[in-house]
Amino acid sequence: MATANERATLDDLLRTEGKSELIGGRIIEYMATGIRLNEVAGNIYSSLKTYTRSRGKGKGFTDNLGYAVPELPSGRESFSPDASYYDGPLPANLMRFVEGPPNFGAEVRSESDYTPSAELDMAQKRADYFAAGTKVVWDVDPVAETIDCYRADAPDQPVRYVRGQIAEAEPAVPGWRIAVDEVFA
Repeated sequence: MATANERATLDDLLRTEGKSELIGGRIIEYMATGIRLNEVAGNIYSSLKTYTRSRGKGKGFTDNLGYAVPELPSGRESFSPDASYYDGPLPANLMRFVEGPPNFGAEVRSESDYTPSAELDMAQKRADYFAAGTKVVWDVDPVAETIDCYRADAPDQPVRYVRGQIAEAEPAVPGWRIAVDEVFA
């Protein structure tokens, strides 16, 4: 592991237990989440897994998969979305991080994600996703039961999905659809 004065590396991140990301040469650890967040992220993953099996292309992933990216202006070098879709090359060593950003990342809000400071952090993370090459990011709110769909080509114009609607993540996950009711079931 890196000492207090050294920059942490992706190898250091791989040795870190629990969910964490590499930002500005520091490993940022995240708290474990509650049942609701896990269920919502699991519902998204389950739908993505079914989609990828039927299409024979890409992979849906659960929480805590690491995506390594070249250092961004913010200092970020990795992402670990709550659920994601990726259709690029997989690493030769499947124990390592995926090299490159997800096509689609879903970030499910936890209890601490409802403050003005958290809103700014989430906006910066979305900007980082887009700078890295991610096409679509969902901001999933399990309290309001809404999904804000942000696209790289219109990052300040989210489309909001609510119960009774069908959400999608075009163009990142072509043809994939999920009922908002299913996400929050």
